Amino acid sequence: MGDSKEAGAESPPAGAAARGGLSLLSQGESEEPSAQGSALFLGGNEVKSRAVVKYSSAPPRTAFARLEEKTDLKLPPANWLRESAKLGPAGTTILGNSKKSKPFSSFGMAYDFIDSVGNDVDVVSDSENIKKLLKIPYSKSHVSMAVHRIGRTLLLDELDIQELFMRSSQTGDWTWLKEFYQRLIDQKWQRKKKSKEHWYQKAILSKFLYYSINGDGAAQPVPSAAEQQGPSSSDQATDSDGASWPAPFEMPSSVSEDPSASGQGSEPLEPSYIVGHVASAPKEQNLTTLFNDGENSQGLKNDFVRNILWTFEDIHMLVGSNMPIFGGGRYPAVSLRLRDNNKPINVLTGIDYWLDNLICNVPELVMCFHVNGIVQKYEMIKTEEIPNLENSNFSTKVIKDIAQNILSFLKSNCTKEGHTYWLFKASGSDIVKLYDLTTLCEETEDKYQNPFTMPVAILLYKVACNMMMKKNQNKKHYGTIRTLLLNCVKLLDKSRHPQIIASANYMLSELFQLDEPKKEESSESPLNENSDESYSEEEEELADSDENGSYGTGSDPSDDNKAVAIIKSVGELSVPEKYKSIHQIRPSCTFPVCHDTEERCRLVLSYVLEGLKSVDSSIKKESDLPAADPNTPIPLKYEDESTRGGPEGLEKQMALFLDKMGSLQKGNYSSQSGMIPGSWQHKMKLQLILKSSKAYYVLSDAAMSLQKYGRALRYIKLALQSHDTYCCLCTNMLSEVLLFLSQYLTLCGDIQLMLAQNANNRAAHLEEFNYQTKEDQEILHSLHRESPCQGFAWATDLSTDLESQLSVSCKCYEAANEILQFSDLKSQNPEHYVQVLKRMGNIRNEIGVFYMNQAAALQSERVVSKSVSTAEQQLWKKSFSCFEKGIHNFESIDDATNAALLLCNTGRLMRICAQAHCGAGDEFKREFSPEEGLYYNKAVDYYLKALRSLGTRDIHPAVWDSVNWELSTTYFTMATLQQDYAPLSRKAQEQIEKEVSEAMMKSLKHCDVDSVSARQPLCQYRAATIHHRLASMYHSCLRNQVGDEHLRKQHRVLADLHYSKAVKLFQLLKDAPCELLRVQLERVAFAEFQMTSQNSNVGKLKTLSGALDIMVRTKHAFQLIRKELVEEFDQPKSDESAPAADPSPGLSREEVIKLLSIFESRLSFLLLQSIKLLSSTKKKTSNTEEDVVLKTNKQIYSQLLRATANRNSTLLERIDVLIQLLDQLARGGSGGQ
Repeated sequence: MGDSKEAGAESPPAGAAARGGLSLLSQGESEEPSAQGSALFLGGNEVKSRAVVKYSSAPPRTAFARLEEKTDLKLPPANWLRESAKLGPAGTTILGNSKKSKPFSSFGMAYDFIDSVGNDVDVVSDSENIKKLLKIPYSKSHVSMAVHRIGRTLLLDELDIQELFMRSSQTGDWTWLKEFYQRLIDQKWQRKKKSKEHWYQKAILSKFLYYSINGDGAAQPVPSAAEQQGPSSSDQATDSDGASWPAPFEMPSSVSEDPSASGQGSEPLEPSYIVGHVASAPKEQNLTTLFNDGENSQGLKNDFVRNILWTFEDIHMLVGSNMPIFGGGRYPAVSLRLRDNNKPINVLTGIDYWLDNLICNVPELVMCFHVNGIVQKYEMIKTEEIPNLENSNFSTKVIKDIAQNILSFLKSNCTKEGHTYWLFKASGSDIVKLYDLTTLCEETEDKYQNPFTMPVAILLYKVACNMMMKKNQNKKHYGTIRTLLLNCVKLLDKSRHPQIIASANYMLSELFQLDEPKKEESSESPLNENSDESYSEEEEELADSDENGSYGTGSDPSDDNKAVAIIKSVGELSVPEKYKSIHQIRPSCTFPVCHDTEERCRLVLSYVLEGLKSVDSSIKKESDLPAADPNTPIPLKYEDESTRGGPEGLEKQMALFLDKMGSLQKGNYSSQSGMIPGSWQHKMKLQLILKSSKAYYVLSDAAMSLQKYGRALRYIKLALQSHDTYCCLCTNMLSEVLLFLSQYLTLCGDIQLMLAQNANNRAAHLEEFNYQTKEDQEILHSLHRESPCQGFAWATDLSTDLESQLSVSCKCYEAANEILQFSDLKSQNPEHYVQVLKRMGNIRNEIGVFYMNQAAALQSERVVSKSVSTAEQQLWKKSFSCFEKGIHNFESIDDATNAALLLCNTGRLMRICAQAHCGAGDEFKREFSPEEGLYYNKAVDYYLKALRSLGTRDIHPAVWDSVNWELSTTYFTMATLQQDYAPLSRKAQEQIEKEVSEAMMKSLKHCDVDSVSARQPLCQYRAATIHHRLASMYHSCLRNQVGDEHLRKQHRVLADLHYSKAVKLFQLLKDAPCELLRVQLERVAFAEFQMTSQNSNVGKLKTLSGALDIMVRTKHAFQLIRKELVEEFDQPKSDESAPAADPSPGLSREEVIKLLSIFESRLSFLLLQSIKLLSSTKKKTSNTEEDVVLKTNKQIYSQLLRATANRNSTLLERIDVLIQLLDQLARGGSGGQ
């Protein structure tokens, strides 16, 4: 047969485009204008038919030459079997009427129109097979066809059993089928040899067609040898006993074409460019010869002159046709037929002619009648009139019913993708049987004996590839793609086709979106997650129902065991909707619902592993490698931390790593297994390794979110080992892959940090880290074939040392940042860059705090020595350096809040330095040192910088308040230390007092007592304490100062002001009664001091009255003390400590007793002085009011003396007495003068 590909190359562009896989939706261009459009043919019962030519290799149509009467067709014309521009390649059109089709003809078409397969088209087949099926009820001849299902598409091919058996006797390949056939099928049927009449008729037809294209119509005889000199693809070559089955199976050239690859760019994750290589795999591999026949090695070629998309009613078919079509003049398109005038047209011939014209969209038929080869007459018949011809009457409606019934029968029963089904009807029989040859074949030793296995697998693979290319498609097709690929892999022998298996597994892994949100995990339509087939088992069993034809009607009862389904009588096919399909193929085939990320990643890794195994098995130098058992865990290389040298060792490893990263830019390549760069193994392994690294990264991220840090570290280690191998194999590192590495290292840093912060659970983390699944071991084994996988060992070891873990975490972030600097990744991925810098700032803060706490611990242990140790100073330097770098990181990304927090921590470090310089010797000789002052002032500077960094409180109120509080504390501590340990040897008292006052007021300024917050009680306590201390300081100054009366008066006013403010604030607090009592007692002492400088009795009496008034106001403090004592008495065993936020953790009984004794003595003294003064004034003047006060004071004084004299009274009783006395004092009044 002529090569239609070559013909297509000479034809207009439409043919070439179609070979590249034209979409079914476009009608394409054609050199046959009338066939371009669609036509609606209405037969007797209005049957809808539409045909679109998808591809044609025929030359432009020419008008047929009308032969003169009496032309002798037995004489060959001069142009017989010769090339002709009008005809196209010799034989292509001539063989158009050959009833013989090739065993893989449908596959050739399917490869060329891969877009149509699995989706839109119901049937792909030769037009001769379609006609043969539709004539089953009318014909007694045998039918033997192979049926394959790809998605919703059925591929039909003639299966010449007798020819198979002839081969079987020579090769032994098909013995199982031969035995089965002889045991079960009607043995009477034998292949009929072609009669002389058959060859005579074919020769006459051939000569007639050549005459018809010959312009002059002269019947010029040619030498008889010319018949033998025709091209090798002559009629007889195909229809004789020569084999039509392919010998060594070769891929058609179109299979290796990849129309989609060009648009993919350098995207490393798309399977597009791999598909091209893999599709042509069989050319590169030594496939087992299926048949020892070399005559026809193009078994999978699309040899049809036309490929037509034919819609017959609701059935969409891709049909191959070789029918010669003539045109021109009055008849734009006609089919030419030669008929013997002595033989009337029967129904079978009528159906034949009608279907041929429908399929090719030809409106008219020209019939040339002859008698014994002598032309008699011509007759023109319209296509729609063919069903009504005399002797050839048939109902188009019945043909439609037959078509729908046969399709439904096949779709209902040919359910398994990748299986070869055999539709068989014996000659003269009414029973049609369907067998599953794949199942029968699997019962034999070698399942690869089925010659359809490879073409089916390749087609499944190509359809899946094609669907993968369409990025705009919905995810609901993923189930279909997965089913196609799983069935493809199931069909292939791993040792023979590693490339296709590796590619299929890679595509399977690509179906699972590793980073998709959980809400998208399930598809829109309900899915069946337990089956690999598009149909479930239950559906397959439904094929046994009576509607679809039950078993048991055959002559041999054993039929029941072997036939998948039976049509009991061909007459049933004419009954409308007798075999109505109840098995609609689902739009979404069985895509597994992954309920969690781990399940999805594990599926991906299982496919990656299969792919890696296929690649590894095909590398020839495998024998040169040291033997390694994939079942033996690869030892994890632990290093002793002492030998590694801690952070210093890390620095060296980092330098090596960065040097390696730099070399990657230059494209170094080092594979241990001997893979050739650019080979399919190399490209495929790179993609599989990259996929595994991504899967492990996602697993690690998921484990991290579950707080399984040991498991997360194990997964990120595998991800980095995969990436290390990728780096060894890669000849041109893509920026996207470098970005992945930066992300992996960032996650690794996160994990190391979390492990450092969860040290208490270290044993569990270590156990998780050391666990390995068999799958992980095998993937690691494949990685070790290419690389030692030690490039990131520094980042993934599980250390037990906190400092080491923090350092590793920091180095991971630094490495991630360095990678972003290598290329333009920083500007391309600003979000990731910001995240890396944030993490760097954070880890440097963590390390800074770690060193700072270590320094504080050393300081607390230092008792005897006054000097600061070198170790402490080293820790300060390290801590300060970390904080500084962290601040720089945050400032570079304008993160003011975190920068402020680090400045705050630096301030805290300065305070620790200040505390370290305070004298640890004799407390009495201690003074506030200049070093302390220096560091406290530095701390103040850092806190002020932090506030400037924040700008306003609105930016981050919590941080702002925290910094303010720390600043207030620093000022307060400075002031307190200067007040308690005044540096009198260096400064004058006045200067110290001034500095203390300034520091206290600054502390007060940053102490927010008004804002309601958790810290408000602390602020109130702090402010009250400041006022108390200032009041005490001015009180002390007043006592010790002589001379300047103006200054004394100022101090008196300030002391009084601060005492009253302190009292107000302490009264707001419910848990500082002792402090309130102490302030009040100091106020009384202040009043007593003032009284000593007074001369007049009236002034003294007034001052005394004020002091007693202060005493009365202490009642609130005593009530609070009493309440706490009662609570302690009621719950002696419970822990009554106040909350952490409260300034006073609990009531000190000793302090209460001490203050109570002072209070009793001062009250006693004041009452006595009051009685004396009132008694002396009474002698001089008589005042009723004063008499009442005197009387009351005497009574209270008397009761107080009795109470203090009683040594047996409890603390609670003493307080009760005092509260009672203060009540009397308040009611009786202490004198209003």
